[in-house]
Order: sequence, then C-alpha cells, then structure tokens
Amino acid sequence: MMGVKGRAAFAIIFIIVFLCTMWLYGGLDRWDYCLKVYIQDNESLTFYKPISSEDNDTAPLELCPGQKFQVAVLLMNLQAAPVSTNDVLLKPYLASWDELINFMETLGPMVGLISQEIEGKTSIIRELAKKEEAESKEQVQEGQPSDIALPELSPTSDVEMGRAYRSVRSMIKAELDQGLVDFNKHTASGCRTLLRLHRALLWLQLFLRNLANEDLEAGRARSPAELCREAYQLTLAQHHLWWVRKAAELAFVAMPDRAFFYRLVCVETQAEATVILNRVVRAIQKVYDRTQVALEEHGMLDLP
Repeated sequence: MMGVKGRAAFAIIFIIVFLCTMWLYGGLDRWDYCLKVYIQDNESLTFYKPISSEDNDTAPLELCPGQKFQVAVLLMNLQAAPVSTNDVLLKPYLASWDELINFMETLGPMVGLISQEIEGKTSIIRELAKKEEAESKEQVQEGQPSDIALPELSPTSDVEMGRAYRSVRSMIKAELDQGLVDFNKHTASGCRTLLRLHRALLWLQLFLRNLANEDLEAGRARSPAELCREAYQLTLAQHHLWWVRKAAELAFVAMPDRAFFYRLVCVETQAEATVILNRVVRAIQKVYDRTQVALEEHGMLDLP
C-alpha cells in the first residue's frame, strides 16, 4: 500500500504533469508538449541607451545583448498593433505574443511549459489566416468575388494576414458570418482562441505592473513569485479548475529573483525597471482595451 507521503508525492507529480496541458481555460488541446530549452542569442547587439525618469512612450529602445527576449521588440510590436481607435492588427499582436513567450521561457522550466500552450494558441490563428489567404487567392485567380463583407481598415493594415484575419474585428465578423463561432460548445475558431490569449495577456500585464511598481522601501518587498501569484489569482485563476490553480502556484515557486528581471530588460535599478516595464504595461493596456471592447460587443467574453 502507498503511504501518505507517497500519495502526496504522486498527487504533486500528477498536478505538475497536467499543468502544461490545462493552463488556459478551454482544456486539453494537445498532448505532445516538449520542454523548450532557453538558449541565449549571442549575436552582437547594441546596448540600451541610458534610461532616465524622463523617458516617454515614444522614445525608441535598443536591443539588449546576448539574450533571446527583447523588451524593445515586444514594445515595438505592441505599439504597432492598435489601429484607429477600436481595432487591433493581428500580425503585430501575434508577434507581441512571440516575444512574451520568449519572456516566459526565461522564468523557469514550469513557466516555460505554460508558454507551450500559449504558442499553440497563436499557431491556431496563424493557420486559420494562412488558410483564408490561400482560399482568397484561389477566388481571385478564378475571378470569384469574396462573399465576406469586412470592415474597412487603416492603410497601414498588414496585407500578409489575408482579409479576414488582418484584425481582431475583421476576424470576428468573418467567423460569425461563416458560422465558425459556437456560443454553446468548443470550436477551434480564431475568436475562441483569441479570448484565451486575451485572458493570459491580462495576467502578464498585471504581473509586469506589479513588478514595475512594487515599493522596495516600504517594509519587505514581495518577490516576483508572490507578485506573479497575485496577478494569476486575480485573472486566469478565475477560469481554472482547483487542481490547475494549485499546479500553477507550484510553477511560480521557482521563479527567479528581482535581479534577474533587471538583467532581462538591461537595467540595474528598480527605478530604471519601473520606466521600462510601465511603458510595456501601457502598451499592453491599449491592445487589451480594444480587444476587450470588440469581444464584449459580440458577446464573446464567455465562449466555451
């Protein structure tokens, strides 16, 4: 018979194994996950310019040497995503997620496994866009007009994503017109996938905001692990089962210390980190708000 300690150890292992398959609400989308090893990019890059408290949201950042995650690239894509006042271009949105995945993969093997699930979500939308683009080209070659009426986009819209998947709103309209979105059961639609990414984006935004604004002078400053756990409890945890929440908390335990995050964005002090991270938080907020409004207008905030 297995003793109490044995059963406890088995339960913990069970929870950890399932963490990488049940991170985002929506269940088990694929089993064949492999642990990605974070490998730093040792190419010769330019150091960041000195950061001051006068820095603003338009000042460009330069690349940080010797690492895969680049906060400058993340910020550039986040700022390119919002179009007009109420839409988000999907290509820079997904490129932002590519960089956020790089960020998560630096935070330890368990959080790195979480990024596997999110990467699968971005792949779903990209595959749908690729399929739609191919079908549109076939229609043009055959002289057939498109039967999908889509909203007008800014001239800066990316033509490589195809018409239906150029923006959040064009995707929503196209998938609703084609009956791809089911409000009662799970379907592999871009809208449902976007909702899962949208929820995860709020978690990361709150974590980065906590990390940027934690007061190190007011008593005991909370660790990044505590800040990430708090952000999770206020966001994604509301959509997860009990045992998934417990597994997530185990993943946060081994998160690196604050000094690691300074190195990650190429700064040396909390004041400098606050400037950089708050710029990212504000950029995420613009993308999140536009996406939230679009999903809410079409009743998609609770897609199964």
